[in-house]
Amino acid sequence: MTLLNLPADWGSRLSRYSIGTKAKIRGHHKGSHRSMRFGSSLDFSDFREYHPGDDVRHIDWNVYARTERVYIKRFLDEQEMRIHILLDSSKSMNNKWLFAKQLVFSLGLMVLGSDDRLTVSAGLKEVVPFRKKGKSAKKLLEHFISTMPEPQSLSFAKQASFHAAKDSTVLFIVSDGLEPLEDWNLFFRQAPAYAHDIRFIHINTEEEQLPSYKGDLRFIDEETQQVTSVTVTAEALRAYQKQSELHSKGLESLCRTYGIAYMPLRVEDGIEQVLFHQMIRKNWIG
Repeated sequence: MTLLNLPADWGSRLSRYSIGTKAKIRGHHKGSHRSMRFGSSLDFSDFREYHPGDDVRHIDWNVYARTERVYIKRFLDEQEMRIHILLDSSKSMNNKWLFAKQLVFSLGLMVLGSDDRLTVSAGLKEVVPFRKKGKSAKKLLEHFISTMPEPQSLSFAKQASFHAAKDSTVLFIVSDGLEPLEDWNLFFRQAPAYAHDIRFIHINTEEEQLPSYKGDLRFIDEETQQVTSVTVTAEALRAYQKQSELHSKGLESLCRTYGIAYMPLRVEDGIEQVLFHQMIRKNWIG
């Protein structure tokens, strides 16, 4: 097992996968993804006639010997993707924290394994984000994720900073989405300025969706520490479930409004089911 309670062969299992996207790949550094531009990779595309100013190193002298016309070889350019993962570190994430870190770590391994550039942040300006590229950074990523401080901020949607996500190819947002929809509206409105391909991963637990509470209870808000006394009846549970469903539908609707892909997940589904079934099915990885 790894530090994040994942199987010892987890890295090798993920090595066959990479992040999928139809977004235009940005950046000028070499990576493992073909762009629509032509450049100097080893992947041959076609020939075209030589024009003054073309790189003479690309002239195909064998073609010239046969035709006495000067042609150059064109190659598909390869560029890196820039993947940013923004993780909700508010206190309501406490009971989902291990699963969320497993998910972020797994996505990060795929990015580094594809020689793409990875950034991971918890949305707080005072916490230095993880910024690395390449397979050699996998151990550093595991240390960064496993030693992240326990959730402590009061509001993710209000306080999260997109600064580290600037110019991303793909932006993953990992959160339980429990804050008011008006706060999420302001949050989602900002996101498209930082990436073309934005994905909101909405994490819940079975207990949050279908509470098993009964009788007289005192609830303590994990973020504000406010105490509320409640008598939990069957009617109250039905009202709660209806409100919870409306909130989730509201989040999904906001995502559609701002062109953000939406994926609801449950902690109980397990990391393998989420990655190797749900995300592959949506072509988020492949």
